Amino acid sequence: MSELDNLQKAEGKEEIKTKISKAKKKVKSDNTSLKEDIKEVTHEHAIIDMAPTVETPKEEIQSTEIVNETSDSKKGKESKDEESNNDNDEVINEIEDSNAEDAEDEGHKDRHTIEVKDYESMSLDALSIELEKLVKNEKIQAIKSHVEQINNEFKSKFHILLEEKKEEFVSNGGHEMDFYYSSPVQKHFKDVYKTYKNKLHEHYKGLEQNLKQNLADKLEIIEELKGLINVEENINTTYKHFKELQERWRITGPIPRDKYNTAWNTYHHHVEMFYDFLHLNRDLRDLDFKHNLEKKLKIIERAEELAQDDNVMRAFRELQELHKMWKEELGPVDREHREEIWNRFKASTRIINDKRQKYYQEIDKVYEKNLEKKLEIISKLESLNIDEVNSHSNWQKKIKEVEILREAFFNAGKVPGKVNEDTWAKFKDAIRTFNKNKNAFYKGLKKEQYKNLQKKLELIQIAEDNKDNEDIETTTALMKKIQSDWKKIGHVPRKDSDKIWKQFKAACNHFFDKLHATKNAANKVEIDAYNEKNVLLESFKNLKFSGDKEVDVLAIKEVISQWKSLGRVPYDKRYIEGKFNKLLDELFSKLKVEKNEVELIKFENKLEVLSNEDDNRNLDNERSFIRKKIDEIKSQINQLENNLQFFTNVKDDNPLVKEVHNNIKGHKDSLKLWKTKLSKIKELY
Repeated sequence: MSELDNLQKAEGKEEIKTKISKAKKKVKSDNTSLKEDIKEVTHEHAIIDMAPTVETPKEEIQSTEIVNETSDSKKGKESKDEESNNDNDEVINEIEDSNAEDAEDEGHKDRHTIEVKDYESMSLDALSIELEKLVKNEKIQAIKSHVEQINNEFKSKFHILLEEKKEEFVSNGGHEMDFYYSSPVQKHFKDVYKTYKNKLHEHYKGLEQNLKQNLADKLEIIEELKGLINVEENINTTYKHFKELQERWRITGPIPRDKYNTAWNTYHHHVEMFYDFLHLNRDLRDLDFKHNLEKKLKIIERAEELAQDDNVMRAFRELQELHKMWKEELGPVDREHREEIWNRFKASTRIINDKRQKYYQEIDKVYEKNLEKKLEIISKLESLNIDEVNSHSNWQKKIKEVEILREAFFNAGKVPGKVNEDTWAKFKDAIRTFNKNKNAFYKGLKKEQYKNLQKKLELIQIAEDNKDNEDIETTTALMKKIQSDWKKIGHVPRKDSDKIWKQFKAACNHFFDKLHATKNAANKVEIDAYNEKNVLLESFKNLKFSGDKEVDVLAIKEVISQWKSLGRVPYDKRYIEGKFNKLLDELFSKLKVEKNEVELIKFENKLEVLSNEDDNRNLDNERSFIRKKIDEIKSQINQLENNLQFFTNVKDDNPLVKEVHNNIKGHKDSLKLWKTKLSKIKELY
C-alpha cells in the first residue's frame, strides 16, 4: 500500500492536504527561476496560461535549448568549453527544427530518402520527365526541394534556348517585338508544374484543419495534466490517469510547426511536476525513472554506434530520429543521472556533426574543382568567339565544338553557391556572343544565296528554251555545259532549293529523253545486245550449283562479266537489267552470301551500265541519291542516339533499349555500305 493511502487511513483527508501542500512548497523553493522561464515561453507563444504551481528543472528543455548553465560554478568555464557548447547548441537546434518541421507533416520526412539527381546535366526533356515522375510517384510535400532545383535548371536552360531562337529570328529579318516561340517540352513542363502546385495546395489545405484540431487536443491534455496534482483520489488511480494522458499525447497527430517546441516544453514541464508530486509514492516514480533511463541508455548506445558509421548523412538522419524519440517518447530520469546521460548523448551528437561538417568540406572541394572546369570551358568558348570564321564548313565545325563544350559545362557538376549565378551568367554571355556571330555570318550568307538563286534561274531559262531544239549535237553540248555550271554555283535558300532543282531537271530530262528515244530507234547494236541478254538471262535461270560456295560465287560472277560484255540495251528496254538483278538476288540468297557483298556486286554491274551512257545525267542522279541516302541514315542514327538519353536509370538488357541499340547497329552497317558505294561512283569522275 502507498504512503498516501496510509496517510488517508491514519489522519484523514484534511491532514493529507497539509502534507501535499508542504511537499509543493519544498519543490517550489528549489525551482523559482525555472518557473519564470516557463511563464515567459508560455506568454510569448500564447499556448497555455500557466498558473503558479510546483515546478522542477526540465531535462528536456535542455534537448531543445541545451543546458542553461546558470549556477556560479558553471560561469567560470573556459571560453573553449563555451564555444563547444555553442556548436552543440547549433546542431541540436538544427535537429530540433528539422524534427519540428517533420512533426507538422509526417510525409515531409520522406524528403531524406528521395534521390537528388544531377539535374544540371539533364536536358530539357529529361528534366520534364523527372518532374512528372516525382509528382506522380512521391508524396507531394516531400519533393519541394527537388522540384525547386528542377524548376531552376529548366528555366535557365530554356532561357538559353529562347535567346538562340530569338537571335535566329532577328538574323532572318524578323523584328524582336514580333518574336514568339512555343515549345512542346515547355508546355508539358508547365502543365506538370501546375499539377504539382495544385496538389501541394490541396494537401496543405487539408492539413491545416487537422493541425489546429490536434493542437487543441494537446492543449486539453496539458490542462488535464495540470489538474492531476490537485485531485483528491488514490495515488494509483491518479498515476493510471497520468499514463493514459501520456498515451493520448503520443497518439495525437501533428500540430503547427511554430507551436511544436513550446507546446512540448509546456507539456513536459507539467509531466515533471507530476513526477515531483509522486515523491509521496517513490515506487511508481522510480519505476518510471528506471524505465526511461534504460531506454535513453539504449538511445545513447545507438548514437555512439552511429558515431562510428562511415555513411555520415545516413547517421545524421538517424540521429535526428533518436533526438525525436528522446524528446517525444520518453520522460525524465532520476536527477542524479540527468546531466550525465545528456552530456553523453551530446558527445555522440557532436562527433556525428563534426563528421558531417567534414563531409560538407569535402563536397565544397569537389564544387571548387567543378568551378575550375566550368571556368576553363567558358574560357574556351570565349576563345572561339575571337576566331574569325568565313565559311559554312568552318562554322559547322565551330557549332559542333560549342555543342561539345556546352554539354561538358552541364556535365561538370555543381559549383559553390556563392559563385553559381556569376558562373552561369558568364556562360550565357559566351554562348550569346557565339550565336550573334554565327547568325551575323549566315545573314550575310543568305544574301549570297539569293545571288546564286538568280544565276540558277537563268540556267533554268536556258534549259527550257532549248529542250526542243532539233540541233542535237549543239544542244547536247549546251545542256552538258549548263549542267556543269549548275554544279559550280553555290547554295540557294533552302525553301527554293528543291523547287528550282525539279524545274531544271525536268527541262534537261525532256531533252535527253528525246535524244535517247531517237538513238534507241536507230541503234541496231543495242537491239542485238538486248536480244543476247534475253538469251543469257534464260540460260542463267538454269544455272546449277556445285555445292562449293566459292566455286558457285565465281560462276555467278562469270555470268555477270558476260552480261557486262554484251553492252547497253535500248533506253526503253532497260527493264531487263532489273530482271537480271532480281535473278542475282535469288541465286546469292541460295548461296547465303552476305547481303552487303551482294549489294556491291550488283552495284558494280549497275555502274558499268551508267558509265557507258552518252551523258552523265543518270550517273549524277545516282550519286545524288547515294548522298541523300547517307544523310538520311546519319539523321536516323542521331535520332536514335538522342532517344537513348531519355532512358535514364534503365538497364541495358531492357527490351526497348536493346531494340534501339540493334536499330543503331543496323543503320551503321547500312551507312558503311552506302559510303562504299559513294567511293566507287566517285572513281568514275
